[in-house]
Amino acid sequence: MAPPSMETREQFIRVIVADSQAIFRAGLRKIFAVEDDIRVVGQAETLDQAIAAAKKFSAEILIFEAALAQNPVESAQEIMKQAPALRLAVVTETPDQELTLELFRRGVHTIVSREIDSDLFVDCLRSIANGEPWLEPHAVKWVLEAYRSHGARPHGTRTKVQLTPKESLIVSCVTQGMKNKEIAARVGTTEQVVKNYLRKVYDKLGVADRLELALYCLNNRVVLDVKQAAPAQTAQGSEPAKDQALQPTAEEVKKPS
Repeated sequence: MAPPSMETREQFIRVIVADSQAIFRAGLRKIFAVEDDIRVVGQAETLDQAIAAAKKFSAEILIFEAALAQNPVESAQEIMKQAPALRLAVVTETPDQELTLELFRRGVHTIVSREIDSDLFVDCLRSIANGEPWLEPHAVKWVLEAYRSHGARPHGTRTKVQLTPKESLIVSCVTQGMKNKEIAARVGTTEQVVKNYLRKVYDKLGVADRLELALYCLNNRVVLDVKQAAPAQTAQGSEPAKDQALQPTAEEVKKPS
């Protein structure tokens, strides 16, 4: 049996922190210090240091401050070229729609602002360490809106996916960044029914979570606008009283949460 000192580094998510603010780097080290599976293996405070660290250290993730570079998109591409196995988590000062979309198009795994909750950021790093892209709800919405802006562009072959009107309505709400509670309030049903429909949609499309659902819709054009999906949900002068189209069936009520 190998002694503890012989533990393999593969047990940890190895992270390089490249940020101009020493207080931010120190803060991240404190956050990661209480996590069993994340280790900071290198630090940088300039773009040149970040590129050098990406080539020098064996790591899964580089947390890269966008402000380190005059052109964050080109710099991110250069880093990914120098270290193809490294996953980039780009940090912006505040949420930035244009930069987020451009970086995501170029293959960056996640783009977050300094405003992100620390626990959420830890979850984010674990996801991208597994090779999964990760975006905050508002960024998922930006991605979908960017796609819709090209809706008039002729498309070649499209994947045919049969979503019921109920499923289409739920999917449309999800791709607008709405949470289950907000969707339930919007359509006049319960959170449990929303969860049941989402499980059906995930199985039907072969996706695992909200982000994969949004990206699937982005690539295959299966999203319906809420107003188109449920034109009868709010009739003139009437309330969306219980929205009959989304009433739970006996089968759905029996399903576990």
